[in-house]
Formats: sequence, C-alpha cells, structure tokens
Amino acid sequence: PEAHEAALQIILGQDTLKLLVPSQTEKEVRTAPWLRSIRLDVYALDNQGTVYDTEMQAEYRNDLIKRSRYYQSLIDSSLLSPGTVSFNELNNTCIIMITPFDLFGEGKFRYTFRPRCDESPKLSLRDGTIRIFLNTKGTNHDEVSPELVAFLRYVEKTDDQTANQSDSERIQKIHACVNRIKLSEEIGVKYMQTWEEKIIEREKALADGIAIGEKRGFDAATLSGLRSLMANLNLPAEKAMEALAVPLEDRDRYLEQLK
Repeated sequence: PEAHEAALQIILGQDTLKLLVPSQTEKEVRTAPWLRSIRLDVYALDNQGTVYDTEMQAEYRNDLIKRSRYYQSLIDSSLLSPGTVSFNELNNTCIIMITPFDLFGEGKFRYTFRPRCDESPKLSLRDGTIRIFLNTKGTNHDEVSPELVAFLRYVEKTDDQTANQSDSERIQKIHACVNRIKLSEEIGVKYMQTWEEKIIEREKALADGIAIGEKRGFDAATLSGLRSLMANLNLPAEKAMEALAVPLEDRDRYLEQLK
C-alpha cells in the first residue's frame, strides 16, 4: 500500500494524497454474469473519496482507449448503492495506464484526458473522471517533473542502478518495497502458485469446451462449449467461435443464440 501511495503521489503531483484503505489487487468487477467482467490491477480509495485504478500494460494493444472507457463504466456502476437519489454522490475516479510505448505518438510522458466541450474547449464537463496514459519512452522532459521521469524509467527497468539514479525519497520507498517482496520466499511461492492455478484454470476451461463439443454433437454441444469458454476465459463470442472452429457461415446463427 505505501508503494502504491507513493506512485500515485508522483504520477498526480499531489504530495498530500493519502490512501484511505489498503489497495486491492486483481479486483474483479462484474455487472451481470452474462456480461464481460474486468479485473483491475490495483484498486484504491483516497481520503477524499477518489477511486483509483492503476493498470500496467507491458505489450502494445490497440484497444486500450476503449478498454479504459469500459473500465470507467464498470467502476462507476459499482459506486452507488441501491436507492441513491442523486448522481452527484458518485465518487471522482482516476484511471491510470502505465505503458512502455507511446500510445498516441506525440512523445509525451503523460497524456491526461478530461471531458471537454468541442464548441468551447475551455469548458470542462467536470464529471469527476480523469484518464491518464503514461509512456515510459516520453521525450518532453521540460513539461513534467523530473521525479515522474525517474519513476517511469524505474518502471521500465526495475533495478538498483535505475533506482539509485534518482534522489527521490518516494522512488527509494517503492524500490525498498520491491526488494522486500523479491526477498520474500513466501510471496514468491504464493505468486507462482497463483500463476500456475490461473494457467490450469484456463487450460481446463478450454479442454472442457472442446470435450463438450466433441461429445454431445454439433448444435447443443457447440453452444454449450462457447458458453463455457466465454464464462471461464472471459472470451468474447467471436474469439470463442474461433477457438471451437465454428464455420464462418454458422457464426451469425450462434451469435444470435448466445445473445
């Protein structure tokens, strides 16, 4: 929790930011069993009631912008209790995506997005939402703090040498936490067990889907297999149909049945 708090302080430039409760990792958010769920990397709440979702994306994906939109909608859906009268009680939210590539191609370390009016760009919607995309390969050193640049360099290459290139107390705090976890045999074993369990779950779900398809005949079996893959692997319908090799001419029919 102290490492995440320090990271948020650096990213947002807010020295007084304090987390209210310990951060939650791998937090699952789902609105309905039949809809696409999400798993948030690190979820936190500060003492002002602002909700933070901090994501790390190691490999380039072309759907990150819409992914952040979907994350925003599902996070919002979980913030108001039944019977709440005013939507003004929605928490402010901040989604942060840290990437080792420049998603927008303008060489910036940080891209901050808030809703604004096309006709009057100075007019902000002020709905309490912020989406921030961080790029470890930025070049605009004069537009961001040296501490943020040092932090992003450390994210890209997390070792003693990179950490010691900065005199930031917060980066040293983060590095100390990283080293403590690396040296913890218990944490290492737990991490590997969790990783192996996820791989086993995915392989079992895929095997179940294929086995059902082979065992029970084409129509009912394939539909059941598709549902199994979508539920257990969070695959969209199109990917599930590819996995079970559903003929192209049959896919529209299965899509209607799944809906």
